[in-house]
Amino acid sequence: MRVSDFLYDLPESSIAQRAIEPRHAARLLDTRDLSDHGFLDFPELLAPGDLVVVNESRVRAARLEGRRQGTGGRVELLILEHLGDGSWQALARPARRLRSGAVVELKLATATVIEALGKGLVTLTLDSDDPEALIASTGTMPLPPYFTGSLNDPGRYQTMFANLPGSAAAPTAGLHFTPEVMDRLRERGVGTARVDLHVSLDTFRPMTVEHVEDHVMHTELCSVPEETAKAIYDTRSGGGRVVAVGTTVVRALESLSDGRGGVRAGSRATALFLRPGSRITVPDLLVTNFHLPGSTLLVLLEAFMGPGWRKAYGVAVERRYRFLSFGDAMLAERAPS
Repeated sequence: MRVSDFLYDLPESSIAQRAIEPRHAARLLDTRDLSDHGFLDFPELLAPGDLVVVNESRVRAARLEGRRQGTGGRVELLILEHLGDGSWQALARPARRLRSGAVVELKLATATVIEALGKGLVTLTLDSDDPEALIASTGTMPLPPYFTGSLNDPGRYQTMFANLPGSAAAPTAGLHFTPEVMDRLRERGVGTARVDLHVSLDTFRPMTVEHVEDHVMHTELCSVPEETAKAIYDTRSGGGRVVAVGTTVVRALESLSDGRGGVRAGSRATALFLRPGSRITVPDLLVTNFHLPGSTLLVLLEAFMGPGWRKAYGVAVERRYRFLSFGDAMLAERAPS
């Protein structure tokens, strides 16, 4: 399978450059019949007894700017994850001369490179008694590189479920939800549950290999609470469907799948790469935004719904749906295994 199989023509005019208000004013393409909807109508596309699962990860203000000690050269660090031993993994730019021992002077602290891992990745330490507080107070929101607009409120890049800090990018399918949508889900008899997957590098890193199978996923932390595992079991027992809000939820659920349509509660690091041929057993439906050409997210989408995503994307471009992080959404059904 070639990465080129996951390319498509994305007109620049299709990339959303503003955050629509209210959030539920986004459009929703139901790929089951290619019908057009507003996101506020999402609950009506579900059935009583279904379960909507969202990602409650919160985006860190993870973009730190500084100067390299000794040369004064500007350095930008995107903090990706805490490695648990006092060190952090980050994406550095420029990274060419950031070797082991290099020091970057930040606001209120310094960062010291432990190891340069290649392709811009470094491990480092932050000279702070409370690195999370340092990041929160001195960092900026890591908006996607293809978004050239501006946000009046950085909180617009957080979902209404955002709770546990740790993501380097928003789980964008959740950006469409509002209290009005949640009220309609309850009135419809649709349940909700939460998982956590800290979104990291592969959400925005393109595949640079020729063959999809050669791409190595970046490790991300995910967890499924006991109450969510029980809710999924109860939903299955009652004949309902599990609806994943975003590719991150699919990865979290499948990373802790029991192989029989349920999940095991717990936490783990996952580098799961879902691609055509992968067995997906937990989510029956997927709500997701429209993704970049050649991305791992498109590979996951084909693993979930099959090659029909191409027709859906063609329709979406033709009908002027808005693509990528602040764009519109689609609803897809899992293909028979």
